[in-house]
Amino acid sequence: MRKTTVALTFLATLAAGTGLTAMAAPADAGAPERGRGTNILVVGIDSRAGLSAAEKRRLNVGGKGCNCTDVMLLVHLSQDERRASVVSIPRDSYVAYAQDTEPARLGKINGAYALGGRPLTVKTVEKATGLRIDHYLETGFTGFEATVDNLGGAVVCSTEPLKDENSGLDLTAGVHRVDGRGALRYVRARHITNRPGDLGRMRRQQRTVSDLLTKLTGEGALADPLSTARTVRTLLKTVRTDDRTDLQDLVRIGWAVGRLSTRQTEFATVPLKEFDHRVPGVGSTLLWHDARSQALWAALAADRPITGDPRIQPVGEAATPANPLWIAVRVDHAKTAAALRKSKFAVTDTSKNAPAARPAGPPVIRYAPGRDDEAATLAAALPGARLEAVPGHDAGFDVAVGTGPAAVRTVTYDRNVADGAPATGDRVGCAGTMGRPGTPPGPAPAKPHDG
Repeated sequence: MRKTTVALTFLATLAAGTGLTAMAAPADAGAPERGRGTNILVVGIDSRAGLSAAEKRRLNVGGKGCNCTDVMLLVHLSQDERRASVVSIPRDSYVAYAQDTEPARLGKINGAYALGGRPLTVKTVEKATGLRIDHYLETGFTGFEATVDNLGGAVVCSTEPLKDENSGLDLTAGVHRVDGRGALRYVRARHITNRPGDLGRMRRQQRTVSDLLTKLTGEGALADPLSTARTVRTLLKTVRTDDRTDLQDLVRIGWAVGRLSTRQTEFATVPLKEFDHRVPGVGSTLLWHDARSQALWAALAADRPITGDPRIQPVGEAATPANPLWIAVRVDHAKTAAALRKSKFAVTDTSKNAPAARPAGPPVIRYAPGRDDEAATLAAALPGARLEAVPGHDAGFDVAVGTGPAAVRTVTYDRNVADGAPATGDRVGCAGTMGRPGTPPGPAPAKPHDG
């Protein structure tokens, strides 16, 4: 059972709903022409149908489902089977549905399922991306839990405590092995204080997928066609396929995935330009960044890597990994404090308590260990500043200005970079994440919408 679509089905299990199915996308003369490589659309349905009250309590999935897609991942396996790219499509993406209506009906991409089920979901994704979908997978809450448990658990991680009452997540900082229920809480959480919404959740989903693939490869579960076939046959006891997706297809995909290293897997979220686009009757939606999202789909259509492409993810001179709004800074120099406040940092001016004789050298930034992203953001705004991680330091940052220059530079925070920039699996997974600790801490002044 440790194999093929397990990797792909696990992608699917990052969702909701009931049951677990896998089927090929229907043939459609109006669909884009098949390009190089294989595209698999993986969705999770937000539905509570068929779940007992006890199951809802156990899985922390109370409330009313929408019978819509809660998670959507587009997986591209390259034609030479030496690269797999996984792109998260935010559920609140505002797109035109693939319906024969004039004018075209627009709405959140997750609503296509409620309107027309799998066929309309596939056609809508094809219309929005220009890519032909070759196969389709969908699953739900219980399918996800069972998959993780059958695999012997999953690895999840965080550089700081994560708590979300809605999903039931209560995780301390560090790396943890969890069962299916614990993994479900981790990938569903979207009401976490430090970074609410779907962008952070999608990165956690990508991280869990990357670590699962690492686990399967390490166990030899996808080592050869024979072991992969055994896994597929086991999986097919709970996964249904249609006539266009046979055992041979699944073995080919699974064995190809098993031969990939973490550096040959890529993860990204569709680049966004507007995170709270209000539409009457629809609500708060997300708008894709036109040029960058088009570059993303063009790269996949051409069977090219999505990492390292500046058309997808431009590299700004002063781009920062954390939002200045989330960084509380105490500054002992009035002019520097005012300049940092202008750059959107949450500044407290402590110049009245500054030492009479300032120390020699550049400004010093003191902070608690494990807050590296925020420290790097503050240091980017204070070129030449020295960083000092101080055990036992509180959640704030202290800037002590010395006799040297304390020029303040304007920095740019791009939430696409922070949570969804293209990255290889060795950087997305827990090993890479825990090697670069520090995600924006503390509540933002106002709760942002990010999908």
